Amino acid sequence: MYQDKRTKLYLPDSVRPRSSGYSDAGASLTRRALKKFNARSGSPNEDINWNNLTLRQRSRMLYMSSPLATSAINTNRTKAVGMGLTLKSTIDRETLGLKPEAAKDWQKHTEREFALWANRKAGCDATGMNNFAGMQQLALISWLMSGDVFALVKRYKPDSVHPYSLRLHITEADRVRTPAEYGGLRYPGITDGENPDSHNRIFDGVETDAGGMVTAYYVHSNYPWQITGRDDEWVRVEAYGQRTRLPNIFHIMSSERPDQYRGVSYLAPAIEPILQLNRYVDSALTMALIQSYFTAWIIVKDHPEEIPWDSTGGADDMELPGAGPVFGRSRTNPDELDMGPGTCQTLKEDEDIKFGNPNMPVPGFDAFVQTFCKLVGAGMGIPYDVLVKEYNSSYSAARAALLDAWEDIRMRRKWFVEDFCQPVYEIWLAEAVARGRVTAPGFFDDPLVRAAWCGAQWIGPVQGSIDPLKEAQAAVLQIQHALKTHEQVTREMSGGDWDANVEQLAAENEKLAAAGGGNISITMNLNEKDDDKGDTE
Repeated sequence: MYQDKRTKLYLPDSVRPRSSGYSDAGASLTRRALKKFNARSGSPNEDINWNNLTLRQRSRMLYMSSPLATSAINTNRTKAVGMGLTLKSTIDRETLGLKPEAAKDWQKHTEREFALWANRKAGCDATGMNNFAGMQQLALISWLMSGDVFALVKRYKPDSVHPYSLRLHITEADRVRTPAEYGGLRYPGITDGENPDSHNRIFDGVETDAGGMVTAYYVHSNYPWQITGRDDEWVRVEAYGQRTRLPNIFHIMSSERPDQYRGVSYLAPAIEPILQLNRYVDSALTMALIQSYFTAWIIVKDHPEEIPWDSTGGADDMELPGAGPVFGRSRTNPDELDMGPGTCQTLKEDEDIKFGNPNMPVPGFDAFVQTFCKLVGAGMGIPYDVLVKEYNSSYSAARAALLDAWEDIRMRRKWFVEDFCQPVYEIWLAEAVARGRVTAPGFFDDPLVRAAWCGAQWIGPVQGSIDPLKEAQAAVLQIQHALKTHEQVTREMSGGDWDANVEQLAAENEKLAAAGGGNISITMNLNEKDDDKGDTE
């Protein structure tokens, strides 16, 4: 029997309320460990947009000051984009009714035309600072650092050197925000607003219609805390052209929640751990520096104002321009003493000094830092080996780390291609066809035909290799057993084009035969034992 607190009645134990499911686990309000864990999550707008300005500033500072944060972002840039993703046109020739030879000719011509636009800084960048490969690198770094990045589509007058009008202007996340007169705040806080003309809602600079579809972006002329004499100006950029329905602005981001209109910095989940790790490392470094100083204070009881000797020279002798004395008593402040390697200091008669006892090395320093780096890397999808560029484990463990990192990077590359590279190519191709520099019948008549002409692959850095011979042997076995094709293996291992390789090899063999050298063939014995022990330490 038990007494019910509400009714004061004594009831049998069989009707006693019992916890079940998550109410007795993660959702329990009575367990001691969870009593003060009162989490409250709001909408994506409240949880993300209202905090984004603070997250961006902190993420950028960590990128500029923390080697771990810099490595996380730069590793993604190097592996996902590298020297730039290269266009490989892959039109749907069956839909277009083209023969293989005609399709190849069209693709090669289009790739040459695109390179004419993409390889010239003044031809593709509205600021004239980067070619298309450089803009890819810049956009990916800014996306990861700030959470998202924008590329404005601009049109310049073509000339004899630059036959295309298309220009891109990479715009940082801070400049896209809700206008103050529409309800947005200049500093961190509520970023909601409303377009007074259409009554569309605005989420941190992104305007949506009643159905939640993005209709426009608000771009500011200045950064939030920019020191400038320029007037504040807002430009409303419609997401798509009313006549062409082509994008007027590209928004590069990845979503983590439904109804999310702004991205979150790649470093956001690891801001606090990285900051604390920086402080810990700085503290250990300071202790090491202090302990490395061998400084002696000599007290002269009879003449405290004199400095009897100093093995590194007196304070008057050791001075840097504009910095004051390096060692010894400061010339501007006699009560100030400076420490330095191998110095001797003089104290006044009534002065004394006491030292702490810093222990260096700090016990467990390496193990602690490694564990922290592993946690940070796990949160950002980069294994410890790849994050810190340390491959001291076994062959299998190092290869597993590379494979794991590659899966995450390949997914991020796909997002980047879909948000930036492919849409840019489609806009450029529309202009090339309209100007007659590329012939594509039916391009503007049928969306299906247009999609067939716009087919493309973007070739970039390939997965890293620890033992190229073993991986080549595995690739040959996969081809022999029809697990993969020659084209797949070529693309994965070198990022090349198998058809182009075959043509090139045929041409080279003809030249060798004409020179009397004969064809070169290499036979690989797959059963041959490798001297490398592989999983040995």
